[in-house]
Amino acid sequence: MAKATDDTTRPLAVAVLTVSDTRSEANDTSGDYLAGALAAAGHRCAERCIVRDDIYQIRAVLSRWIADAGVDAVLITGGTGFSGRDSTPEAVLPLFDKTIDGFGEVFRSLSLAEIGSSTIQSRALAGFANETVVFCMPGSTGACRTAWEGIIREQLDSSHRPCNFVGVLKVRDRES
Repeated sequence: MAKATDDTTRPLAVAVLTVSDTRSEANDTSGDYLAGALAAAGHRCAERCIVRDDIYQIRAVLSRWIADAGVDAVLITGGTGFSGRDSTPEAVLPLFDKTIDGFGEVFRSLSLAEIGSSTIQSRALAGFANETVVFCMPGSTGACRTAWEGIIREQLDSSHRPCNFVGVLKVRDRES
């Protein structure tokens, strides 16, 4: 990957994980949206996977990706609510070196305008693990759109000012 100048967006390798007991490749509209949004922003979908809402399946896939020097960021959709087997936060939090508390706060603020007080039922979260940024958002396509357009797109854009997360990702090690 070529090193980006200050006004050039650095393309990233981003993995997409859908957590669901009901989604398949045929009906994973949220994963489809995120993969398309990544491509439209000039990034590459490094890998895409669907796992059941199971703490250990989520951790297994995420651990492999955060250990992979070729994955800069991970987008996880699903499993952030309170119903049934929703367990994405429980699976992901122990893997974080640092949490990005503002992600959940800003996501719920943006979502409030769209779905009202139901936004309190979202446990959207983000953090860093092994210099890989991980964003976890609800499983609906609308929620993924809100998170991408309102937060993630800019934070994965190396030209976004005054700051973005690209400078702290392990991608910097590949360019040295």
